[in-house]
Amino acid sequence: MARFDAPRREQDSEFKEKVVAINRVAKTVKGGRIFKFAALVVVGDGAGTVGIGMGKAGEVPEAIRKGIEDAKKNMVKISLKGSTIPHEVLGCYGAGRVLLKPAAPGTGVIAGGSARAVLEAAGIKDIRTKALRSTNPGNVIKATMQGLRSLRDANQIAAVRGKTVQEILGRKSPEKPAEQAEQKAAEKPVEKKAVEKVSEKPVEKKAAEKVSEKPVEKKAAEKVSEKPVEKKAAEKVSEKPVEKKASKKAAEKAPETAAE
Repeated sequence: MARFDAPRREQDSEFKEKVVAINRVAKTVKGGRIFKFAALVVVGDGAGTVGIGMGKAGEVPEAIRKGIEDAKKNMVKISLKGSTIPHEVLGCYGAGRVLLKPAAPGTGVIAGGSARAVLEAAGIKDIRTKALRSTNPGNVIKATMQGLRSLRDANQIAAVRGKTVQEILGRKSPEKPAEQAEQKAAEKPVEKKAVEKVSEKPVEKKAAEKVSEKPVEKKAAEKVSEKPVEKKAAEKVSEKPVEKKASKKAAEKAPETAAE
């Protein structure tokens, strides 16, 4: 009999089992009181599948066993994004309200005892939670499960809305190589024209022509070459009337000295 049970035990070992709360209930009868136990259990595979169950029995181990069986019957698959959840969500059940927020890698599981058991069994490693109303373990654990069941990833939203994942995330869809080549070919002639316009530079040519002409400098050069003042000075110097008079006087004195 043990051989037939071995494969079943191996399958059971794949799941993580966590007892959240055990409640003792007393029933008063004619002959006295009857005590029974209620066990609240969470079961998960650590990869996005989790379930909760309740077991009741006269013994604690039997109540836990019944709770595990009930949890395995109610297991659901939740949407994850890496080690956290895809978006913020508020889980509600009865008087319980649990706020679940995604967190950056390395944050860890910030949650109370009841919600922590569900999140760890589901395989969530980075998340922030807050119980807003009732702190009853039954209400908190069921509100957490309701919030996890309502999570949707980008693929599910895109399928419902008839769009691509890139459109949902606000990203541009990757272009095909042929389309990229066409865009580049269309851009090239515009660039060539721009280069030609820059190479022409009509403004610079006009500036160069103006600089080469330099009418002001030519006039200045002509004026300098003429130099009317210097010419007059040269004529005056060449005439030298004073020197002519001096030479005549010297010529008159010369015969006088010869006669003596």
